[in-house]
Amino acid sequence: MAVNLKVADEQSLLAVAGVKLMVAEAGIKKAERKDVLVIQLDKGNTVAGVFTQNRFCAAPVQVSKSHLGAGVQIRALVVNTGNANAGTGVAGREHALQVCKALAEELGCQPEQVLPFSTGVILEPLPVAKIIQALPARREANWAEAAEAIMTTDTAPKAASRTLSLDGVPVALTGIAKGAGMIHPNMATMLGFIATDAAITRPVLEQLVKEVADQSFNCISIDGDTSTNDSFMLICSGQSASSLIDSVDHPHYAPFKAVLLDLARELAQAIVRDGEGATKFITVKVEGGRSVAECKDIAYAIARSPLVKTAFFASDPNLGRLLAAIGYAGVTDLDVDRLSLYLDDVLVASAGGRHPGYKEADGQRVMQQSEITVRVVLERGSADATVWTCDFSYDYVRINADYRS
Repeated sequence: MAVNLKVADEQSLLAVAGVKLMVAEAGIKKAERKDVLVIQLDKGNTVAGVFTQNRFCAAPVQVSKSHLGAGVQIRALVVNTGNANAGTGVAGREHALQVCKALAEELGCQPEQVLPFSTGVILEPLPVAKIIQALPARREANWAEAAEAIMTTDTAPKAASRTLSLDGVPVALTGIAKGAGMIHPNMATMLGFIATDAAITRPVLEQLVKEVADQSFNCISIDGDTSTNDSFMLICSGQSASSLIDSVDHPHYAPFKAVLLDLARELAQAIVRDGEGATKFITVKVEGGRSVAECKDIAYAIARSPLVKTAFFASDPNLGRLLAAIGYAGVTDLDVDRLSLYLDDVLVASAGGRHPGYKEADGQRVMQQSEITVRVVLERGSADATVWTCDFSYDYVRINADYRS
């Protein structure tokens, strides 16, 4: 029941030089489905990532952070779906390391040069033997198949590409993502991988991945639950002929970041559009704040509210729920008499209450749309923030009640 989700066709997804994709069928949760993805990297690449801030972060997150911190060149990423390998303690970390070791032996590199990722059911032991047995049978794949291989409750694969010219040299970017539930990333069960043939030094790449995550994947919420496995990775093969981006002041940094951010936002919004049971895609904009942080607090209060989300599902302009969410967002000195609330172009509330010209029929008209913008104007500064979310439907409850069935 995805909301206006555009599924990329295979031909539109650009190959990235220096990046080889392979998939396998391990039968982790279901037989005869792609559930293991290997992203193999040529020498000379750089890799950086951001991960969940959940204190119960999954074993593969812990191992990937350790391997990235070792400073070695990464040669492969391995992703399994069907099992999160989270809440699995020491045994889970050992299982993740066993997968790294098995793939490293296949590729002729060190286990520390492999980054593991998992998504699926939490608190269940990883069927490591199935994954290791499937690795030798992996086959070469394209980006569309790679996107399918990391799906869980997703109804459609999420992938997109971009290209830009840097001093006349074409540079390609292609990314995939998965996620439909347990989505409220705080990365400073969502996975995102973007590869490019641009050449970027690791310090710059590490800054870039944080900045882009904060303006894309860290601006979405489906149900307010921060996953144990959230990871967003940037891979630079360095195989384009464009000059090395070695500083944020490099003339190529800004145009490259703009295209990368556009791609990351498309993937992040695709997760929301495919939210479990979603029927509405909602943009929440908060403007005129004193800081981005307070704008985000208010936007997320709206985006997380079950009462707000169920009202959107019902197309019910019960918009007092929006005011309540704004009020409890934690901005203690907020002057509600200066605030304005809009539903698309309809001014709903001003001067501390219902706007005199607001008619419920206008609110009803907007609420029946599949895409809606909530705009809150605080009139206390120049900061702003935007968050993307969806509604709560009967299907969200059904999907999560039956998740392990």
